[in-house]
Amino acid sequence: MKSPVALVTVGLTVAILLAASLLIATGTRGQDEFAPLAGAPADTTPFTSPAAK
Repeated sequence: MKSPVALVTVGLTVAILLAASLLIATGTRGQDEFAPLAGAPADTTPFTSPAAK
C-alpha cells in the first residue's frame, strides 16, 4: 500500500492538471469563429441580399 503522502501528491497533481486543461479549453473557445469586420460601421450591414439591389 502506498503512503498517504504519495496518494495526496498524486491526487493534487491530477486535480491541478485537470483544472489547467479545463482553463485552457475554455480560454481558447471561440477563437476559430469569424471576427467582425473592422472596417464596417456599426450601424450598417456589411452584406446585402441580391433582392436589395
